[in-house]
Amino acid sequence: MAKLSQMYLFAGLMILNLYTLPARAQSLDDEERTFFGGLTAGANFSQVDGDNFAGYHRVGWNAGVVVFAKLSGSFAGGMELLFAQKGSRAGQNQLPKWANDQSTVLTDYKIQLNYAEVPVTINYFDKRRNHFGAGLAYAQLVSSKEKYRDGQGLIYEQDAKLFPFKKFDLSCVLTGSAHLWKGFYMNIRFQYSLLTVRNSYNFLTGRPEQYNNLWCTRLVYLF
Repeated sequence: MAKLSQMYLFAGLMILNLYTLPARAQSLDDEERTFFGGLTAGANFSQVDGDNFAGYHRVGWNAGVVVFAKLSGSFAGGMELLFAQKGSRAGQNQLPKWANDQSTVLTDYKIQLNYAEVPVTINYFDKRRNHFGAGLAYAQLVSSKEKYRDGQGLIYEQDAKLFPFKKFDLSCVLTGSAHLWKGFYMNIRFQYSLLTVRNSYNFLTGRPEQYNNLWCTRLVYLF
């Protein structure tokens, strides 16, 4: 919790700093601005590859602050501090389903993962202020939960002590933003874990190697 509090404090300082930046332009053509940034909010549509279910059925928040630093020409480095919800959920067309032991029927299944995430990207801005980038994202796990229901209607809720998730996630990032109006942008992003996200898996519902896999849509406002 101390680490999470420090991240929220850092986010607050970043926001205050953004309000002190000149608000004249939103383009890299403004030579007087080295740093510019803003706020973002949207949704993650995610799944966990390796849990025996498929589909981006888990919907969660993706929200925080964004900062860009001009590098040279039309290129800028980007850094974000986000609250990101990931995980998975069985689609209705996938249930009921036999578990790995072939003796348990699953009628519901979900993984809930909450992260404090810091993506770092290199971005290209075109003349219309659309921008595209790629990079890496480090995420610190805040909380995790795995929940499923069997054929008898019994609900089982597993926490990190029994089948723990790793305390961090490292993922690759591909991102693109379309300029809508003034400082508003629509962002679409794809992320995939480079390392497995679990130390020990639930033997009923998946395999040991599990990875976060998600698409994200967000609205971004740059000051």
